[in-house]
Amino acid sequence: MNTWRIAWLLVGVLIGGAPMVGAQDVPSVAEIVKKADHMAYYQGKEGKARVKMSIIDGQGRTREKKFTILRKNVDDKDEAQKFYVYFHEPADERGTVFMVWKHVGRDDDRWLYLPGLDVSKRIAASDERTSFVGSHFFYEDVSGRGIDEDTHELVSSEDPYYVVKSVPKDPGAVEFDTYTTWIHKATFLPVKIAFEKGGNVYRTAEVKNVKPIQGYKTVVESQIADTNIGGKTVISYETVEYDLGIPEDVFTERFLRNAPRQYID
Repeated sequence: MNTWRIAWLLVGVLIGGAPMVGAQDVPSVAEIVKKADHMAYYQGKEGKARVKMSIIDGQGRTREKKFTILRKNVDDKDEAQKFYVYFHEPADERGTVFMVWKHVGRDDDRWLYLPGLDVSKRIAASDERTSFVGSHFFYEDVSGRGIDEDTHELVSSEDPYYVVKSVPKDPGAVEFDTYTTWIHKATFLPVKIAFEKGGNVYRTAEVKNVKPIQGYKTVVESQIADTNIGGKTVISYETVEYDLGIPEDVFTERFLRNAPRQYID
């Protein structure tokens, strides 16, 4: 099961300060992680975002992509979920589709449709932590990492963040040893994640901007940087909408080749 914990993160959240929390009021680490996962991925029954992705390599060269993300919660437990990502730009990638069915207790189903080849292929679980369309984001980052895939420890509760250290239960399945998440106390938004290998931070995910949209605290800009490969990828959410009533059959294989225009244009 995979559920992003990257979703997506902030240095200096633009939503006010955190309340003072006494030691006796600190929630359990399980509650903190669950609430952070909800804020990152599950706000509203559905979501739609028009996204600009800027991929900046180690020499400062930039490539841009634009796509629409559709998301639908298929239960009320913050567990099962479906994603549909349609690429508009660049022109040679227009019509490319990435789709995810997020499951409980087993690996997610992931598909990638390549219109130039008219080929739809499944993405294996072993490829989840590989580059998403040439960016610094991984396939797993799009829909999330399952909170039950790691053990979690609250290492600090000093204002304004809860700081949680997480260790993978199956270290052979991932490239990191641990990761640390800073979670904003006032909102439970995860604002920064630092991945470590051999005691060194090599990959960071950060939220750069948050805005209220339809009553939801919404990340509208985030980035991931990786010192192993150099450079970073910045994602800007140009428009975001919630609770659109998107039918579940949009998230099926027949729409890989025939995009649901009323939801992506």
